Amino acid sequence: MHGHSGGVLPGPISNPEVKPSCVNSCTVVRKPTGKTVAVPLTFTSPQLNTNNEDVWAWVIVMPISTGDVLGHVQVGVYLSVIGDVLFVPKSLDKPALEEIESAFEMEAYPFLVGGSALLGSLLRGNNRGIAVADIATEADLDELTSFGDIVVMESGVNAAGNLIECNDHGAVISPTIPSSGADMISEVLGVQVARTEVAGHKTVGSMLVANNKGILTHPDITSPEVECIEKAMKVPVMVGTVTFGSPYVGAGCVSSDTHALVGSGSTGPELNRIEDALKLI
Repeated sequence: MHGHSGGVLPGPISNPEVKPSCVNSCTVVRKPTGKTVAVPLTFTSPQLNTNNEDVWAWVIVMPISTGDVLGHVQVGVYLSVIGDVLFVPKSLDKPALEEIESAFEMEAYPFLVGGSALLGSLLRGNNRGIAVADIATEADLDELTSFGDIVVMESGVNAAGNLIECNDHGAVISPTIPSSGADMISEVLGVQVARTEVAGHKTVGSMLVANNKGILTHPDITSPEVECIEKAMKVPVMVGTVTFGSPYVGAGCVSSDTHALVGSGSTGPELNRIEDALKLI
């Protein structure tokens, strides 16, 4: 780890990669069941109605699930949670769309940016506004304005999802974004922004996944970077990995305040870490 001697990073993860020896038949990787459980407020014996059917409906709600999007484990590249809307590629088939909607328990909005399905790389926003790449068409922008104010990112620094991470409290942006762009992002998202690298990388959106309760980050993040991000976004940072040791957590995970989808192949310890970091349990 780099950083000043007084900083102690949440962790510890001395080696972020999950070695094969750590994974055995006892490792449990939770997958979505598509079922939920409504737990009764009181635990009395179930009463039967006149049709001899239990009056309680039992469904299981899991705070985290694993899977692929369009055959890829980089689910954070294809999906983007913005406010209370989950943007998904239009090319998803209906069963996949319904499964994702059920897992997140939120509206899924099929969309493309300039014909591209890489919504997680091209869109980023919160409940006030959205940053989008300049490959978006006029029709795309018209659609997006129904969800909030829009800032269009231009001049070669247009991959909004790769260059920004935000929640409703604040935002961190890549050092490659000019000051004028930072000011516009701040205005549209309605939050203060901080400019920083993450683990020495400028693509901060690929290195972080955040919600309004916590942040999961690349395990090589430095103490000064942690301090900057926590001050800006006002939630705690924890380090971790996805999909069997990948440090690019923003590319391999997408999260709301109550649910996260992680690329398949993620291990039980990785999923537990994500739940802890994003306060999903």
